[in-house]
Amino acid sequence: MSINNPNPKPSSPTPNPGPGKQDDGQQRLKIAAIATIAVLAIVCIVLVMSLVSKNNANESLSYELNESEQLKAELEKQYYEALSEMEEMRGSNEELNALIEAQKAELKDAKGRIDVLLRDSRNLAEARKQINGLNAKVEQYLAEINQLRQENEELTERTAALSEENYALNSNLDSARVRNMELSSAKAALVSEKEAVEADRARLAKKVNIASVVKVSNVEAEGLKIRNNGKTTSRRSAKSVDQLQVCFNTVANQVAEVGVEAFMIRIINPLGETLAVESMGSGVFVNSANGEQIRYTTIKEVDYDRDEQRLCLVWAPNEAFQEGNYEIEVYNKGYLAGTTSFQLK
Repeated sequence: MSINNPNPKPSSPTPNPGPGKQDDGQQRLKIAAIATIAVLAIVCIVLVMSLVSKNNANESLSYELNESEQLKAELEKQYYEALSEMEEMRGSNEELNALIEAQKAELKDAKGRIDVLLRDSRNLAEARKQINGLNAKVEQYLAEINQLRQENEELTERTAALSEENYALNSNLDSARVRNMELSSAKAALVSEKEAVEADRARLAKKVNIASVVKVSNVEAEGLKIRNNGKTTSRRSAKSVDQLQVCFNTVANQVAEVGVEAFMIRIINPLGETLAVESMGSGVFVNSANGEQIRYTTIKEVDYDRDEQRLCLVWAPNEAFQEGNYEIEVYNKGYLAGTTSFQLK
């Protein structure tokens, strides 16, 4: 251990070092300089690495910003081009216009969702995916619009064709109606003419029929009594009469045809009733003068040769006769040909 001197002596001037000591100092300086350089180099490396890292970060951020802007521009371009194409396809068809409006609304909603994604760089991949999907959806929408427009055009063409056919049919129908009216008028004229002819013919036929009526004359009627020997005798008492006899003469008529002529005889009793028994040949005929149905008692047919003939017939109803006045009517062709009356007491 050394003991410090409390009162040191003034030191003498430092002598110049020798060559050996000078070399040691320089060596230390070199080492210090190398250490400083090394530190500076490390600091520079750290600074360079920091700058490189910041530059990379800035480049990455710049890339993300550029991609976001690019996607946004791409979205805007695609959206407005789609709207423009849709508007070009708009027409007068309400169904087509309604479809376009619905698709425009869907595109607007899709664009809004993508705009939200583009606000965050972490969603760029999803945004690009949805933009690509929007692209496909636009193509689908345009295809649907084109298909509907084509269908509408085809429908319009078919409607126009049907309208032309309908016009042609209406024209044909109008022509047919005119022709039908002409035919109807002609038919009505023919019917009217036919009716007039038939009326004239009926009048002529009626006149001919009336002219051909075979009149009768000398109409006589009497009551007869059958004797025990089978012969008959005339009686005027109703109680004694078994049968009635009617006789008449046919008048010559050159208009009447030769052949069978039928004469309907009505025997009308005092009560105004026509004596009639169906099983004895009674029946009904139509009065040609007024169209009424008339009941007759019996009928007498004869071969008429346009000459006068005397005809007689007997009515034996197997029943009692009433007292009073009897009327006899003889008809030919439905017209009254002659009459007479007689009385039973």
